[in-house]
Amino acid sequence: MYEYAVAWEWLSFAARWFHVITAIAWIGSSFYFIALDLGLTKRPNMPAGVYGEEWQVHGGGFYHVQKYLVAPAQMPEHLTWFKYESYFTWLSGFLMLCIVYYGGADLFLIDRTVMALAPWQAILLSLASLSIGWIIYDLLCKSPLGKNTWGLMVLLFLVLIAMAWGYTQIFSGRAAFLHLGAFTATIMSANVFFIIIPNQKIVVADLIAGRTPDPKYGMIAKQRSLHNNYLTLPVIFFMLSNHYPLAFATHFNWVIAALVFLMGVTIRHWFNTTHARKGKPTWTWLVTVLLFIVIMWLSTVPKVLTGETETSMTPVAQKFAANAHFGAARDVVQARCSMCHAAEPVYEGVNFTPKSVRLETDAEIAAHAREIYIQAGRSHAMPPGNVTAISPDERRLLTAWYESTISQ
Repeated sequence: MYEYAVAWEWLSFAARWFHVITAIAWIGSSFYFIALDLGLTKRPNMPAGVYGEEWQVHGGGFYHVQKYLVAPAQMPEHLTWFKYESYFTWLSGFLMLCIVYYGGADLFLIDRTVMALAPWQAILLSLASLSIGWIIYDLLCKSPLGKNTWGLMVLLFLVLIAMAWGYTQIFSGRAAFLHLGAFTATIMSANVFFIIIPNQKIVVADLIAGRTPDPKYGMIAKQRSLHNNYLTLPVIFFMLSNHYPLAFATHFNWVIAALVFLMGVTIRHWFNTTHARKGKPTWTWLVTVLLFIVIMWLSTVPKVLTGETETSMTPVAQKFAANAHFGAARDVVQARCSMCHAAEPVYEGVNFTPKSVRLETDAEIAAHAREIYIQAGRSHAMPPGNVTAISPDERRLLTAWYESTISQ
């Protein structure tokens, strides 16, 4: 049975690798086309239907790019679609959500000091929030308010703040930030799947049939693409946040999330304005830095982290605590790990509990049995650089504790 934990860890690694690769492809193509669209130049004597063009140089060659506002007079022989980057980014992200947060719901998804949920209840709430979020957003876009792009974005910002607060009232801090990123990414990918690509297919079908495409489909797709453009950077922040407890495990974590969305707007505004050749609004960087300073301040008010502590043992943790090897394993953890993994770390240079994982009490040690096994038993990842001089025998003891418990 213990081989299952190792295989699960490698599956998580593979899913994360795949997710990062597809995300790079999606974000890269998205940023490129936004910059290209904003940088188009209108010149005299351009072909009929061409809205603008741009000359680019890359890889030792020159590229001449032209954009048709609706469509060219004839269908090109080869047409490249940019969609699978988005689809596979979402699918791989959802796979990671299943592996890490659904598979480890007791440890990563649920915080019983926030809301005492059964794993199945937490998973259902997670799935419902992702789907309902897209439905609400799509209805807002299709409502009369959708004709006002910037007004719609302000309302979307308020919805995201509400979701940030709501997630922190249901899940652990780490899971709340991850879900806020997944909520936003679901909207972005659904924009591509349900709106942008179908609209482009309508235009292509009209062109093949000899009809003049309606420009409204391109306008709608461009609005959704604009939303995706401003939401990308916050999504990246939330996906990285699970490594930084000062972001997700503090008292004002939902306020921090709201400010992250604002930073995404200020940063993208600078790039969008620059690419459109409308100046360089350097004030956006000052605002971004000030927002980040406020976030840093909020993360220490109050100074004590309010992260994922265990008040009682789950049935799984009870099983690990009842194992005959637990006492010896606990002694190793307390001697080699707890100086950092504590409410008030005593190891020099460590000011906050790494990843908000505390290993002081029996309940905390038993709850993190799998992580201890992977990080300090089967691998030498912990302690970092073996700074506390954990011995091979002690690592074998941790391994025996986990594997004998799993095999029971």
